[in-house]
Amino acid sequence: MNQLNSNKSIILDQNPRLPLLIAALSITLIPLPFHPWPTITIGVFSIFLLIQSFTLKIEFTQEDFIVWQLGKELRRFPFKDWLAWRLFFPNLPGILYFREKASPHLLPILFDAKQLEGQLREKVGSLEIPSKQDSIPNP
Repeated sequence: MNQLNSNKSIILDQNPRLPLLIAALSITLIPLPFHPWPTITIGVFSIFLLIQSFTLKIEFTQEDFIVWQLGKELRRFPFKDWLAWRLFFPNLPGILYFREKASPHLLPILFDAKQLEGQLREKVGSLEIPSKQDSIPNP
């Protein structure tokens, strides 16, 4: 985990697992009768995500969730505007869902999922939407 200056901002480690999994999926589609279009389409998408996994950075500050690309700030999401969040398929290369006052967002997890989950729980843990299996009482 990378740390920045004294205001305790943290940049998450990159993880190309999701694009590599999608690339493997595209290869498994070769035997389909519509070959090569599904393979090409999903393969190109995996290359796009792979490039994104190396050019994007996620930073957590005390007040904001910031998305950077090649050193330029793309978007800042202040935690005070968040209404809810959830990680879908966190053990796989999953998806981060979060809702702000203005709109909902879905982001592929191109970063270390454990670091992401830890930072989200630290900064906005009370806004986590529990998964259905978490809400089932144990007998």
